[in-house]
Amino acid sequence: MQEYSPVKEGKVREIYDVGDALIMVATDRISAFDVILKNKVEKKGTVLTQMSKFWFDYTKDIVSNHMISTDTADMPEFFRKPEFTGNSMLCKKLTMLPIECIVRGYITGSGWNSYKENGTVCGIKLPEGLKECDKLPEPIYTPSTKAEIGDHDENINFERSVEVLERDFPGHGQEYAEKLRDYTIALYKKCADYALTRGIIIADTKFEFGLNEAGEVVLADEMLTPDSSRFWPVEGYEPGKSQPSFDKQFVRDWLKANPESDYNLPADVIDKTIAKYEEAYELLTGKKL
Repeated sequence: MQEYSPVKEGKVREIYDVGDALIMVATDRISAFDVILKNKVEKKGTVLTQMSKFWFDYTKDIVSNHMISTDTADMPEFFRKPEFTGNSMLCKKLTMLPIECIVRGYITGSGWNSYKENGTVCGIKLPEGLKECDKLPEPIYTPSTKAEIGDHDENINFERSVEVLERDFPGHGQEYAEKLRDYTIALYKKCADYALTRGIIIADTKFEFGLNEAGEVVLADEMLTPDSSRFWPVEGYEPGKSQPSFDKQFVRDWLKANPESDYNLPADVIDKTIAKYEEAYELLTGKKL
């Protein structure tokens, strides 16, 4: 049996090269503020992979994606082990685009802090009088650069995203930037509308895209998971304050309140975190893991 080692390790993912495809494994690691925490959250990787699968299937009419299969029977024998079951995705190889495609439908987090200062989010002027966690009149696209582990992503405007893409793909900067923006908004609108019918508000999220061999833009990485999105319960939603969440905002809030923690979570925070992830999955998909 051929052995495989990761060719790339991210904050919470490991990528394996299996020849004509990649296998993306979502680990049980958790990160916050661009730091990998010392704890693992059991079953988290499975929630992330299966939620991404659900959304990839749901949105393939908007843009094609990199998913081939999440069944380890379709993968080399090395991956047919319990530690890869449920949390692994066989994916097409792509040339990744160097932009994090962030879309915000509600004003919260760093966007709210920026708005309080000068009425803008990532340079986009917003209406006066918004309250924390208000729904925006229209979703806004606020791209960022991709940072290496340990560094922070840098928010950029649309024009800068054109420059970044033009630098790496001469002659295609404007074209790719427009496609990233338009796909991001379309994906968010379709999925946010669906999530509302299931009792979840998707406040914001991020997508990543790559190019296939034909030069077409393809959706990649993960999609609308609690790691890449802010999920709030519809029930009890009330602008003017922070909202309870189904995502790792719970972890962020605990870390902010416990600055001496050295990124080490207590057991009850870990238990509540995975319970929130699983609840979000069940609400959105109608299925238990």
